Amino acid sequence: MKQKNIQIATIAGGCFWCTEAVFQEVKGVETIVSGYTGGTVPGTPTYREVCSGLTGHAEAIQLTFDADVISFREIVIIFMATHDPTTLNRQGADVGTQYRSAIFYHDEEQKQTAEAVINELSEYYDDSIVTELAAAETFHKAEAEHQNYYRQHTQQGYCSYVITPKLTKLRKLFADKLK
Repeated sequence: MKQKNIQIATIAGGCFWCTEAVFQEVKGVETIVSGYTGGTVPGTPTYREVCSGLTGHAEAIQLTFDADVISFREIVIIFMATHDPTTLNRQGADVGTQYRSAIFYHDEEQKQTAEAVINELSEYYDDSIVTELAAAETFHKAEAEHQNYYRQHTQQGYCSYVITPKLTKLRKLFADKLK
């Protein structure tokens, strides 16, 4: 049996419920954990603390993926297409640094790949891409109620009005990449 080529990606595209829901449908993604990263306050932050905007953390997901099935480049392209990378510290009605668009790279190759994808995609946006690129730091797993959120709350208003349209876009643009 062939061994998998497992790698890690850490991305923040606004509310982690949205980003988690998108990547749960992507072929080659093995695990997804919603959490917090990129902050300046020591210790493990709580959802309430991160939502205050005072910790500097972003709501993010950390995923493991089989790079023989889906590349980091493809992950970045899907990420960029399923959120708005042109709004600084905002995704829709979610406003604050905790909702920033960011790619937390785990090595120089991921950094260079992310930079290349951002440069390539920039011509498709009317506004400048403001996605932050930063070295991956400590990733703090969010509380249990934030894991697998969309699948457990599909009828909730936020899920219906914000996440479902992102999934529709994913399914339309990346049908060949879905599980």
